Amino acid sequence: MSARRILKLAGRDTETFLQGLITNDIAGLDGGLIYAALLTPQGKFIADFFLLRQDDGVLLDVAEPLADDLKKRLTMYKLRADVTITESDLNLQRGTGPQPEDAHADPRHPALGWRRYSADGAQEDGTDWDAIRVAHCIPETGIELTPDTFILEMGLDRLNGVDFRKGCYVGQEVTARMRHKTELRKGLRRVRIEGSATVGTPITAGDKAAGTLFTQSGEHALAYLRFDRATDNMKAADATLSPERVTE
Repeated sequence: MSARRILKLAGRDTETFLQGLITNDIAGLDGGLIYAALLTPQGKFIADFFLLRQDDGVLLDVAEPLADDLKKRLTMYKLRADVTITESDLNLQRGTGPQPEDAHADPRHPALGWRRYSADGAQEDGTDWDAIRVAHCIPETGIELTPDTFILEMGLDRLNGVDFRKGCYVGQEVTARMRHKTELRKGLRRVRIEGSATVGTPITAGDKAAGTLFTQSGEHALAYLRFDRATDNMKAADATLSPERVTE
């Protein structure tokens, strides 16, 4: 499991502040854990995270490599809002077995099990997360989800990370336009793979660039593809790829 950091946002303006920034509707906190992202004004990915209302504030669960930059950006945005951003002493426990009473279902997909926040050490139950992510075409921070990607191309709308009915947020105009006025020409897809290649290997179809290979699990992998060039017998180094339909 990649390292996570748990931040805590508190103050009377916390939820209003977040509502104006993130891709999801903060009202979802009424039902438990929500998944969301912060974008640039141009609609490109900065960070994805989970939010949970707890006691007098909101917990924010983010990948460790993104935490410092995200905290800095949130601090920049808050201006005079009554919001404090501090480090929490809680850790993430995660699994797909029986769900503890104080855990919360991962909102992205039922196959991803549950997430729990407590003072216990960070831990997981041995689940093969890559196999689950590949089976259901779920991107991971720092692998498929990287700066300058567009979240709709990565499928965050399908993973309950975007609310198209809420008000404005940073990057909303571009995201809405991609949703309603254009047809995506590129995106994350599951492929069948014969052989293997490292994450980041370019994919070609004939002599043309067709995308990039990412996480592999057995005979399947995730790839970012140009749809007009996504055909059988694509190549990634010595591996051969063919696009597949995502299993929901």
